[in-house]
Amino acid sequence: MTQPATPAEPLTVAQVSARGEAVLEEVATAVVGMEQPLRIALAAVLAGGHVLFEDVPGLGKTLAARSLATALGLEFSRVQCTPDLLPSDITGSSVFDPASAEFRFRPGPVFTGLLLADEINRTAPKTQSALLEAMAERQVTVDGETYPLEQPFHVVATSNPVEYEGTYPLPEAQLDRFMVRLAVGYPSAEAEVDVLARRLARRHEWATVRKLVDAQTLLAMQAGVEAVPVDADILRYCVDLAAATRRHDAVEVGASPRGSQALVLVARALAVLGGRDFVTPEDVKAVAVPALAHRLSLTPQAWATGLAPQRVVEEVAARVPGPTTARRA
Repeated sequence: MTQPATPAEPLTVAQVSARGEAVLEEVATAVVGMEQPLRIALAAVLAGGHVLFEDVPGLGKTLAARSLATALGLEFSRVQCTPDLLPSDITGSSVFDPASAEFRFRPGPVFTGLLLADEINRTAPKTQSALLEAMAERQVTVDGETYPLEQPFHVVATSNPVEYEGTYPLPEAQLDRFMVRLAVGYPSAEAEVDVLARRLARRHEWATVRKLVDAQTLLAMQAGVEAVPVDADILRYCVDLAAATRRHDAVEVGASPRGSQALVLVARALAVLGGRDFVTPEDVKAVAVPALAHRLSLTPQAWATGLAPQRVVEEVAARVPGPTTARRA
């Protein structure tokens, strides 16, 4: 089985930024009109987290995940989630080997660098939960045996929020394991024309991107992000934002400390992508909705009025005062 990778030598902020921008530029050759969602998705990967794309079908979410994996040099596996998908279809299972008269573990698609769980809300909760250990602990347990996953390991999942027949909403515990949830949104008219023109120009369905880094380089980029300190005022600002969601009248259960942690980690990675070794309040605000909104449970009255968790986070971010200065730690 694959063993965890050895610790990588951290890259500098300038090196991480240069490689990250190159990855985004390469992905943009295949994916049109998703600049900000892709930047935040890459920031989440650099922060060591998992990404959930939630939007209507046909917006390029699968293409974005595949292109990002290719540009980052990660081994890629895709699972099409269906109601009859079993946990063993993701984690793998023990198979009897007649030659040795023993059961041998056959790894599932989760043993990869980047796993795309397409339409994750179409599979049953038991199968959804099979990903929990992998996402949280970077390992899977089958028949009492624990198997470590490759490093780096990331899950990118897609979810369709508008079609509910034959779907199983993600439980709060699993939603909380995604560092960010991103909405792609419809492209502008110009961007949609660009999509059509590119499809006609390449004369085949799939767009291709080049491999720019490899798994070991990505680990070094992640180590470089981890080496960047964060000012204490920024930490307090992240905590204040998360705490404000818990006190909001429309919220039944607010963001947990895991939410405030995700907020600061993604904000730091976003700052490094921008070539900075310090985090500003604007970095935090830029990722507040992706990092916090999916962690909120609204009251029944709020749901009845059509209030969205994203709107709650936007209100909180507008109301909670941030640090007046961003000091270099």
